[in-house]
Amino acid sequence: MEKNSITKGVSTPLPHREGQRGGSAIKVGILGAAGYTGGELIRLLLNHPEAEIVFANSESNAGNLVSDVHEGLIGDTDLKFTDEMPFDQVDVVFFCFGHGKSEAFLKEHTIPAKVKIIDLAQDFRIKGNHDYVYGLPEINKEEVQQAQHVANPGCFATCIQVALLPAAHLNILKEDVAVNAITGSTGAGQKPGATTHFSWRNNNLSIYKPFQHQHIAEIRQSLTQVQGYLNADIDFIPYRGDFARGIFCTAVIRTKAPIEDIVEAYKDFYADAAFTHYSDKAIDLKQVVNTNKALVHCEKFGDKLLVTSAIDNLLKGAVGQAVQNMNLMFGIDETAGLKLKASAF
Repeated sequence: MEKNSITKGVSTPLPHREGQRGGSAIKVGILGAAGYTGGELIRLLLNHPEAEIVFANSESNAGNLVSDVHEGLIGDTDLKFTDEMPFDQVDVVFFCFGHGKSEAFLKEHTIPAKVKIIDLAQDFRIKGNHDYVYGLPEINKEEVQQAQHVANPGCFATCIQVALLPAAHLNILKEDVAVNAITGSTGAGQKPGATTHFSWRNNNLSIYKPFQHQHIAEIRQSLTQVQGYLNADIDFIPYRGDFARGIFCTAVIRTKAPIEDIVEAYKDFYADAAFTHYSDKAIDLKQVVNTNKALVHCEKFGDKLLVTSAIDNLLKGAVGQAVQNMNLMFGIDETAGLKLKASAF
C-alpha cells in the first residue's frame, strides 16, 4: 500500500552554539516557560545539538533561575526567566500558554514575520481564517516543512489519532468508534487543582468531559483528511490516572477486514514515521514515558478490532512533538534532540 502523503534572561544569553544548519544554531524564545510544558521544552532544548535558548519568558518568575522552578534542571543551566520578549533575536518562538491565550496574545503583540511560531495551545488547530499548519508529522510532514506557523496537536488527540489514522486510510471507520484513554496528572498543568492534588488523585480514578472533550474536533479533522469523510462518531471517554505522565488509549472499531491486512496496513502507514511504531506485541505505558515515541498495537476479536496506543503526554503529546516540528521547519534531522530512552523498569 502506498502511504498517504496527506502529505537566561535576556541580559545573560547562553553561549553561541555552532550547529549544522548553515553554521549557526536555531535561536529560540519560549513564552509561558514556567509551566510543565515550558520546563520540558527547556530540558529538551538544553540538550539539542542545533538549538540555543535566547529567552524563557515568565512575568511572574522574571529574574529567578529556571532551575528554582524546574528543579530537575539544577546543575544543567544558569538560565533565568525574563519578562522581556526580544523577538528580533530569535528564529522561532514557542507558545506554552493555556488554551485561548495564544490568539489573545497575538492581538496585543507583534512578532516579526520572519520568526516562526509553534503554538502548543488549541487556538489554531482547527482549520480556519489563519495560516497555521496542524503539526502532526505522521500526516502533515511536508506541510510542516514549509510552514511558518504550526499548531501543535493536543496530547489526547495525538494518542488517539495514531491509533485510528491507519484505519481511516483503510477506509474502515464507518461505524461509531469507542475510545477510552487515561492520562497522567501532568496533563492538567502545573497549577494545583482539586483533581490534581496528590491525596485526591492517588489510588483514585475518574472520568471527565465524556463525549465532549475539546480534542474530538481535531481528531475528526485529521481522520476526515485521511479517509476523505467521517460519518461515524468518536465516542471518547477520558480518564484521570493516578500517575504523573503518559497516555494509554484503547479504541474499538467494527470491521470485517482480516487482521493480517490491518496489521500490514498499520506497519506500512508508519514505515517512514520517525517516532510512531507498530508493535507486534501488546504494549504498555512505561515503554513510551520519557520519550517522543508513540506505540500502536492491533488485535481482532470477531468483527471487533481493538487498537491500543501509548505516548508520553508531555513529549509526543506536547513539547517533544513541538521540537520535532521545529526540526522539520528548519530542515534538520527530524529526531535531533529527541533520542530519549524510556524508563521501562
